[in-house]
Amino acid sequence: MRISISRRFDWTLFGIVLILGVLGVVLVASALSGNEVYQDWPWRQAAFLGFGIILVFVAAALDYRLLTTLAYPIYVFFLIVLLVLKVIGTVAGGAQRWLTIGEFFLQPSELTKIALILALAHFLSSREEKMESIATPILAIGLLLPAVGLIFWQPNLGTALVVVAIGATMIVVAGLRIRHAIFFGALAAAAAVPAWRYLLADYMKERVLMLIRPDQAAAAARYNVEQAMIGIGSGGWLGRGLFRGSQSQLHFLRVRHTDFIFSVTAEEMGFIGGAALIILFTLLLFRLVHIAGRARDSFGMLIVSGVIAMILVQVLINIGMNLSIMPVTGIPLPFISYGGSSLWTLLLAIGLAESVAVRHRKIGFDA
Repeated sequence: MRISISRRFDWTLFGIVLILGVLGVVLVASALSGNEVYQDWPWRQAAFLGFGIILVFVAAALDYRLLTTLAYPIYVFFLIVLLVLKVIGTVAGGAQRWLTIGEFFLQPSELTKIALILALAHFLSSREEKMESIATPILAIGLLLPAVGLIFWQPNLGTALVVVAIGATMIVVAGLRIRHAIFFGALAAAAAVPAWRYLLADYMKERVLMLIRPDQAAAAARYNVEQAMIGIGSGGWLGRGLFRGSQSQLHFLRVRHTDFIFSVTAEEMGFIGGAALIILFTLLLFRLVHIAGRARDSFGMLIVSGVIAMILVQVLINIGMNLSIMPVTGIPLPFISYGGSSLWTLLLAIGLAESVAVRHRKIGFDA
């Protein structure tokens, strides 16, 4: 007798993710080619992908319903890690976001996204019959705010915004009433002015203003976006070819292996390649929506909804800032940008979605 999990594993979803992951390794290799300092980084990304694939199958084999009792402890653990990070974290680029483990930099804020998804899914599913009361979304926001505050404190505005988007999406999917949504929308609008004046650092304001009034931004602030746009525009329909992009190969484009890797994609693979990448993300999201719709309980549905929000928001922000229609916030392109923490978080999230897919109905036994 054996549990027939493999037959219910969503191999289509896994196939799309695998294609994206392999494409990410190739694009990282292309973006960093010719630079001896980073010559082993594509191999690192391949190793990150290999370990992440193991995480997918481990998470899929685990019954997600067992996580209801662990959701809050996991979330509290990562909040404590974020606090400890302010004491022993590695500072780079003016931000204290990383824990150094040998030669590897672990970014706990990435894994905190998973912890938050589990905690909110447990809370909202346990109160699905109490969504009429405004106390439920207020308490959900209260659960969300510690993660947002600690991540913003690093400082890391981009990831904090992603966490807000994940929480907001899950609350809406759980059944947020329209009157409550209007109330919270008005509250957010009222808080926008003092937040702008007292919370955002000058460089954060500069990035927003650069989007609104690019003619008044300093040349140094515009540099990355302008180089990204040049790369995208020069790719044409079919691109210059892998390892042949002028902006990336001649190192005009900075952080080309992370924040601006979509520009590398469009320059070297052209409009067709960029569009194909967007289509892959679209298929991935539709597959996740399908899994969420078939989930056997609200806890599973909310987990997958959080995963959808996490991927969708990061795709929109990253591609948007490459196209100069979104502020530059340092958000990686899912499965494509270099980085172990981000890739492992995404693959772990896919594994949780697979766990929900496998158990969308009572698991049978085969003789």
